[in-house]
Amino acid sequence: MAGRQTKVIVEVGSRRVFASALDWPGWCRAAKDEEGALASLAAYAPRYAVVAERAGVPFRPATTYDVVDRVDGDATTDFGAPGRVTAADAEPLSAAEARRQVALLRAAWAELDRLAVEAPEVLRKGPRGGGRDRDKIVAHVLGAEGAYARKVGVRHPEAGLGDSAAIAAAREDLAAVLEGARSGEPVVERGWPPRYALRRVAWHVLDHVWEIEDKSEA
Repeated sequence: MAGRQTKVIVEVGSRRVFASALDWPGWCRAAKDEEGALASLAAYAPRYAVVAERAGVPFRPATTYDVVDRVDGDATTDFGAPGRVTAADAEPLSAAEARRQVALLRAAWAELDRLAVEAPEVLRKGPRGGGRDRDKIVAHVLGAEGAYARKVGVRHPEAGLGDSAAIAAAREDLAAVLEGARSGEPVVERGWPPRYALRRVAWHVLDHVWEIEDKSEA
């Protein structure tokens, strides 16, 4: 197909469909069907641009999409996370591309850290995320990240809220592994390929960054 397109992975569950931009970790949205997921991905491009700008990465995505991989989802998909590793996730990463994608992940972390201070402690209640307030959401992200990190061989005790040194150490080790990975193969046995780890970790951070932002609005 002629023209520049954004490469997308589509994960199709029975109740939820995720569209994830292959080369932009964290730019990932879900809806009830593929058309809705792609439309939501497009709608969130301006919000992702904020992350890319913080990372110092030019972000001029194509407005049309090339679905390079489409996989059946599972219970994780329907629960609300992009849980399937695809063939596209096994593509090798060059040194420059690994640095670029890790920079985007770091920018996602920086956005979460900013909101952990700037967002109201008590958030507007609603169906998305239940009734959790700011600190509980941030703690949830930190806890999940510890489990995700083990999928690439990084193990740290769970860092508590406000323990900036422990949080930074865990993130630095995770970033170092992901920046050093090249082959596309899982880093550890039964682990995640680097591309998938990058997009899964960044998705989880940004999904909750945007949740906090939405619930901070009057």
